[in-house]
Amino acid sequence: MKLAIVTAYPPSKVTLNEYAYHLVKQFRKKEDVTELILLTDKTKEEKDLCFMEDGCKIIVKECWSFNSYTNILSVNKAINQTKPDAVLFNLQFMKFGDKKIAAALGLMLPLVCKLKGIPNIVLLHNILEEVDLGSAGFTNSKLMQKIYGFIGTSLTKLILQADTVAVTMQKYVDILQEKYKAQNITLIPHGTFEIADEPNYKIPTEPMQIMTFGKFGTYKKVEGMIEAVEKVRAKTGLDLEVVIAGTDNPNVPGYLAQVKEDYRHVSQVVFTGYVEEHEVPLVFNESAVVVFPYTSTTGSSGVLHQAGSYGKAVVMPDLGDLALLVQDEGYRGEFFEPNSVESLANAIENIVTNDAYRIELGKANYKAATAYPMDVIADMYLNRFKKIIEIKRGSKPPKVNSKNEIIL
Repeated sequence: MKLAIVTAYPPSKVTLNEYAYHLVKQFRKKEDVTELILLTDKTKEEKDLCFMEDGCKIIVKECWSFNSYTNILSVNKAINQTKPDAVLFNLQFMKFGDKKIAAALGLMLPLVCKLKGIPNIVLLHNILEEVDLGSAGFTNSKLMQKIYGFIGTSLTKLILQADTVAVTMQKYVDILQEKYKAQNITLIPHGTFEIADEPNYKIPTEPMQIMTFGKFGTYKKVEGMIEAVEKVRAKTGLDLEVVIAGTDNPNVPGYLAQVKEDYRHVSQVVFTGYVEEHEVPLVFNESAVVVFPYTSTTGSSGVLHQAGSYGKAVVMPDLGDLALLVQDEGYRGEFFEPNSVESLANAIENIVTNDAYRIELGKANYKAATAYPMDVIADMYLNRFKKIIEIKRGSKPPKVNSKNEIIL
């Protein structure tokens, strides 16, 4: 199979580039994939293809740009030139831009592929029905939220023109089937990027690092985490260091610089900036606890899967998709009330003062992470493509289950 993937890709800073990197690493090793075509956004630096494993040929065509109104034309042209057997879209709603028209035009590409008769799957990382538009930095206006809701519904209908829409959580399957009467939805879990050998769960304690990882400023805010760690320090006397690993959310430029200025009086607060792929293991391995200082969620958490793969205890709000991942995939952690510094401090204290409990949580999360390695996830996509191709060739009619999902 000659497989094309439409995605952002490192060193791009556009969302979901890391996910594409790890998925490509696995697709390259599959015997069924004879050639990978990466239809990526344009970057000044060369794309990161430094894989150690042998595998199939990879072609990179940089054919789209964030917020460009011509992406639908340039990606379509690249598809015409490369003639893939199948296309996978690695998407969320703002993938092609944060301007409404640019975003919408990009999201028409699955329909273009369908009209061309090219088997295609959209991996949709979130759905707007489950996004708190205010907390996520879109708008706090009730009128604008209704407008965004209408736009989101229209964009979702566009995306559902794909042969298959894969989502990472069962709740998303249920919502799309109920609201849109869609029959082409399938559940494919997020998966875990790298499965390291099970750690020994030992951590540096001088200082003990309390880490958070991501893009901050909208629904991910770090002020409460800094204040919570201050409370735990004062109460326990422990040597605790706050590590804020990541960058500003594109919607809130300058956020972390302001936080750094506002909390310059607080000792042992480290801002790492952007974390390169090869630096990720070190950031996680040296951490005692991974904190999710979120006020809402916008999809299955890649950071939680990463934390699990390194055997880390986590502290997270009891809300939205994080709570569902605990329920559906077996992750464990200490929960806190969003926007409550006191609750967050108690959750952190419960872990850093009890080493046996920290290790217990880390082991549970490692077990959950190893259930869905990216190798397995890649196979699930290839199996789905085979079924789509089989149906298009008319070799036999598809079988569906009680939820109108196509059975492989």
